[in-house]
Amino acid sequence: MWRQSLIGLRMTLMLTILTGLLYPGLVTGICQMIFPNQANGSLIVKNGHVIGSALIGQSFTRREYFQPRPSAAGVDGYDPTASGGSNLGPTSQKLADRVKSSIAQFRKDNPDCTGPIPADLVTASGSGLDPQLSPASISAQAPRVAVARGISIDQIQQLASEFTEGRELGFLGEPRVNVMRLNIALDERFPGKQ
Repeated sequence: MWRQSLIGLRMTLMLTILTGLLYPGLVTGICQMIFPNQANGSLIVKNGHVIGSALIGQSFTRREYFQPRPSAAGVDGYDPTASGGSNLGPTSQKLADRVKSSIAQFRKDNPDCTGPIPADLVTASGSGLDPQLSPASISAQAPRVAVARGISIDQIQQLASEFTEGRELGFLGEPRVNVMRLNIALDERFPGKQ
């Protein structure tokens, strides 16, 4: 019996070292060499302070900023420790009510947007932390941001086009704009009336 226990203990120790120390250390080292920015969280630093990550959405509520996609992560949204969607299905009345509320709020905040509202402005992503919006969602908010900053819509659209990322490998996904990076660029180029 002791012999069997000793074999099991040695296997546990060996696998703990292999899978708990060596393998993660190897993968971390490779990632640090090949993708150092992503391996360290794609942190955005301004004036020597980390202000966020390009990979995690954050809430922007002031009129002079583009507002991100709604978040169901955590009680107040955008909580990276509670990443996840609402898990409400298409027949859920709670989801329908939340989308109607989001549409009403968007119309109130963006009265110059008379066309259809892009879906990503009123629905949460699967993680609840999506940092990007579609170019259509940026265009829908552009008049509000332009007025709040005292600049033209063309200036906003030009800046947004600079931050529009294309499809991965030319065919995967959709074009998108990182909201945080765009808002930082707005502050740098058009500090305006804030």
